[in-house]
Amino acid sequence: MIRLGVNVPNFGPGTTPASLRSWVTLAEEAGFSLAMMSDHVAPTPDVTAIYPPPFYDPFTTLAWLATSTTRLSLGTSVAIVPYRHPLLTARASTNLDQLTGGRFVLGVGAGWAESEFAALGVPFAARGPITDEFLTVITRAWVEPCLSFEGDHVRFRDVATGPAPAQRPHPPLWVGGLGERAIRRAARFGDAWHPVNPGRDWLQHVALPCLADHAAALGRPVPRLSPRIKARLTPHDLAGPDRPLGVGSLAQLHDDLAWFDELGADVVVLDTNPDHPDERRPAADDWRTLHAIAACAEDLVTSEPAVQPTIP
Repeated sequence: MIRLGVNVPNFGPGTTPASLRSWVTLAEEAGFSLAMMSDHVAPTPDVTAIYPPPFYDPFTTLAWLATSTTRLSLGTSVAIVPYRHPLLTARASTNLDQLTGGRFVLGVGAGWAESEFAALGVPFAARGPITDEFLTVITRAWVEPCLSFEGDHVRFRDVATGPAPAQRPHPPLWVGGLGERAIRRAARFGDAWHPVNPGRDWLQHVALPCLADHAAALGRPVPRLSPRIKARLTPHDLAGPDRPLGVGSLAQLHDDLAWFDELGADVVVLDTNPDHPDERRPAADDWRTLHAIAACAEDLVTSEPAVQPTIP
């Protein structure tokens, strides 16, 4: 069986601490397993065209929301790795893991907004190598109490990394991205691969075999599949082979989730955010959609948390 997550809109007009608390409270009460949030540090015009202000930082916000939940796992979809020094990301994620009682999932990506990289003084063209190097630091800092590192993009010596995460050996690391380099990164570092809005045929016949091949070459287990898809209901079935996953009638969305279950997916994160912010609906409408999808798929879904920590 699969578990369902929700992508919480932590941006845009009307987003407030109260609305954010409502989202995670409703998600927990409705039996969802996971709530995730997006990440931007310095939203520039190309970013605000899609993610209008205000934008709430996911690490700070999730730490605060942990006090409003007891069972729901909380995570990032996705934290942009090159935007922060890897020691900061390592510490923030382990702190969050402790503050949530072992309920944190770190979803990561390399980023896409060139102007935001420029605002932060990070070379956009090097974002792939930076991400790989920073993930090496983060995953080592999670398990080594004192760390030294000499890389192309970051260097330091004898840094104390504690406290250790609540989950052992570390919080689940979900690696996003649809390109082959991202898939290889997921195979190298990830506990799960977290593609956003993948195409059905490409996912099954190209991407998942590619992920398995890279994992085999690295001698690692194949990461779990934990995608994020749209959550948009239509009154009638949508025709055609290009129908996006998560868009269509309730029967079609049930079929999509059943297909993910057959593929062995672990968590499927549902995203009600529209393609353009002007099309954003009231939160009550989004929740009616999410409740309807969860109800129609109850034969496929378990409400177990997205992570099952062993807390010392």
